[in-house]
Amino acid sequence: MELLTTIINFIIAIFILVTVHEFGHFITARMFGMRVDRFFIGFDFWGITLWKKKIGETEYGIGAFPVGGYVKIAGMIDESLDTDYVQHEIQPWEFRGKPVWQRLIVMAGGVIMNMVLAAAIFIGITATLGESHTPISTPAFVESRSVFSSIGLKSGDHLVAINGHKLQFWEEAFDPAYLTSGKLEYTIERNGQVMTLQAPKNFLSQLNDNQPLGIRPTMPPVIDQVLSNDPAAKAGILPGSLITAIDGKPISDWSEVVDTISKSPGKKLVITWMHLKTAPDEPLTADMIRKNGQTFTTEVVANMSGKIGIALKQTVETERIKLSLPQSVVSGLNQTWKTTALTVKGFGQIFTGKQDFRKSVGGPIKIARIANESAEQGPESFMYFVAVLSISLAFINILPVPALDGGQFVLNAVEGIIGREIPFEIKMRIQQVGMTILLMLFAYMMINDLLNF
Repeated sequence: MELLTTIINFIIAIFILVTVHEFGHFITARMFGMRVDRFFIGFDFWGITLWKKKIGETEYGIGAFPVGGYVKIAGMIDESLDTDYVQHEIQPWEFRGKPVWQRLIVMAGGVIMNMVLAAAIFIGITATLGESHTPISTPAFVESRSVFSSIGLKSGDHLVAINGHKLQFWEEAFDPAYLTSGKLEYTIERNGQVMTLQAPKNFLSQLNDNQPLGIRPTMPPVIDQVLSNDPAAKAGILPGSLITAIDGKPISDWSEVVDTISKSPGKKLVITWMHLKTAPDEPLTADMIRKNGQTFTTEVVANMSGKIGIALKQTVETERIKLSLPQSVVSGLNQTWKTTALTVKGFGQIFTGKQDFRKSVGGPIKIARIANESAEQGPESFMYFVAVLSISLAFINILPVPALDGGQFVLNAVEGIIGREIPFEIKMRIQQVGMTILLMLFAYMMINDLLNF
């Protein structure tokens, strides 16, 4: 079931990105009077399609292979490597029959639409949900064997500053500008003492090496619901209680409760919990329970599914600040600009060898895994992932590599400079070399994904 969900989320993400990208080429081509023969989402290798229909002079379709898509513009060398148009004179509705500046806009259309999509998602999320702010005073929960654990951060630490910049909210701690900077220092407070932890230079590679980020605000294990007739209810554990220890081991975060109990099916657990009998006038918090609650110790036998019948209460204070539409637009555009700059910087570090190429790039399998993980966290997280991936797709496509939009852009720009068309044989050879390079890179990423799956 999880595999099916992963595949579906991957297809949804790719469908959105490819449709928007190819629509950019399609709409600009039509705007300049070019004939578009085909508009396909997914590839129709060997003529295998899920759906197709010809409307006017364009055939629209969905290919059976959901790893891309294409727009076939008359009079242009593209992924199909079609050469039929060479046999006749240049027609006014062909790509090659249009001024260079129009051809350049058509080649940039896909990249432009990917950037528009990213901006629209960022603006939409901010306008709908507002900006999320979690006080930095909330202590950190750090997973063992995670990237942040490896640099010395521990659960219970309080983040104070990054690279000397004092933090106000947890959201600032995940700013990609810090993660991709050449220097990364965390100032923390631990048991009243302030100290500085230095991240290694290959920190970004570690983040891309299938290791969990492993840091977030601590979520105290306050119980919201106790299911009747389940082990916790039979043992007398009450809603609104705070779990402080299991089998004598101190507990500070809800994930520790889930992890310990899920690994103990059919076993007896000694649970220490605190309960505040008098209902407070203000919303219940973990600190209130710790200060004024009464402590109990109860033996509970987990069922064979590794559960005792309790549900979490959201106790992390996260504030959503609603913005006006103009403010949302400014915030969304700012996120787009910042993410684009960081994407360029990240690829720059890969190309210059500062980050491990094998660990930093991902193919369809890695993208599918991340898409599914983000979808599990909710629609907001999934759409945020799509926006970031859309910017990455735009950057990759604009690279001056044959067979990519950037390579075609360069060829047409050269024709504009020299004032004549580059010989067809040369352009075809360049396209073939580019396609070979892309197929080899795709195969490499697939193998790399499988080895790191």
